[in-house]
Amino acid sequence: MQAVVLAAGEGTRLRPLTENKPKGMVEVAGKPILTHCFEQLVELGAEKLVVIVGYRKQNIISHYGDEFEGAPITYAHQREQKGLADALLKAEEHVDDDFMLMLGDNIFQANLEDVVSRQQEARADAAFLVEEVDWEEASRYGVCDTNDYGEIEEVVEKPDDPPSNLVMTGFYTFSPAIFHACKLVQPSDRGEYELSDAVDLLIKSGRTIDAIPMDGWRIDIGYPEDRDEAERRLQEAEA
Repeated sequence: MQAVVLAAGEGTRLRPLTENKPKGMVEVAGKPILTHCFEQLVELGAEKLVVIVGYRKQNIISHYGDEFEGAPITYAHQREQKGLADALLKAEEHVDDDFMLMLGDNIFQANLEDVVSRQQEARADAAFLVEEVDWEEASRYGVCDTNDYGEIEEVVEKPDDPPSNLVMTGFYTFSPAIFHACKLVQPSDRGEYELSDAVDLLIKSGRTIDAIPMDGWRIDIGYPEDRDEAERRLQEAEA
């Protein structure tokens, strides 16, 4: 299976850590966030990495070159920060089958393999790792509404009134059908092309998308204190 990593972000909230490097090159426990991502994806069976770069892209390209642990790397450029759906579309010409998608600013210690296994079952068109959060925090994320079978029926980006406290985490598997959905997405109130809107279009077209409850933890590295917390947890796990 191929893997796509979205790593075009500038990381303005992470300053001063990102003053001279892209967000994905910020170090956690002695190595860049992207190295953590690549290691997990290769362990999950990624045969090729497609990395979407943007802000200070040369830092990433010069550091990793054209392969990582035997997996060839292809780079695609998102010139403007116009949202995750727009970023994902940059990978379309390089992807020809089901693939893993990881946001390149997340640190995971969780059951990612369960998402990959579900994608490989014939009945699933996509699968997401989802996490339960406090209800008051749910409005910060893409919120999933599921049925009794664990299938996602709706995804709403940062809703004022969340339909559930189950949120997308930043690790997904998709078929190439997601690219067509991304092309149909209209800009949100934030002026961005939201991945959650593309997912909702997939659902409305009759695709089956399964929610896989997270067993473990993940941290979205948005602020310097998030980096510190991820580092603490990783070091704790190795102790």
